[in-house]
Amino acid sequence: MKYMFASDIHGSACYCRKMLEAYESQGAVRLILLGDLLYHGPRNDLPAEYDPKQVLAMLNRYQDQIYAVRGNCDSEVDQMVLEFPIMADYALLALNGKTIYATHGHVYHKEALPPMKTGDILIHGHTHLPVAETMGSCYLLNPGSVSLPKDGNPNSYGILDGDRFTIFDFEGGIVKEIGL
Repeated sequence: MKYMFASDIHGSACYCRKMLEAYESQGAVRLILLGDLLYHGPRNDLPAEYDPKQVLAMLNRYQDQIYAVRGNCDSEVDQMVLEFPIMADYALLALNGKTIYATHGHVYHKEALPPMKTGDILIHGHTHLPVAETMGSCYLLNPGSVSLPKDGNPNSYGILDGDRFTIFDFEGGIVKEIGL
């Protein structure tokens, strides 16, 4: 089965729309959001077409298809308007025979790992940088940022398809990929 991972929308209606179009065209069965959905944060510039109300309306239409975790820019006020849960700091997912620890990345990341066993996957956003690499006997994944990529990277999202994780830009180009 295909699962889409995306992070760091930061209230951009323009890139939320592109993300949802990619979700539909990829044929994924779930959209897993890794935090920072509505607010741009005090350290970020305003993203393209900043409109948190429009973003929440778009996301709420997919409420039965979204799993989400809380980012450092997400709050209880955001939860009041979103119609799917976002306040968990992490989610443990068993997808395609893989154990995945999904989190935003501001608490758990490469330098501060959650409990992991051989073959486990840590996936997070927060850094706005795409990552698909091994880390000892485990995997570290980051789909990059939907709206505010850093270090010259493109706006991106990730697809888990069987035992392959691919990070795509919104033009369909492959940014990174790894076999799991």
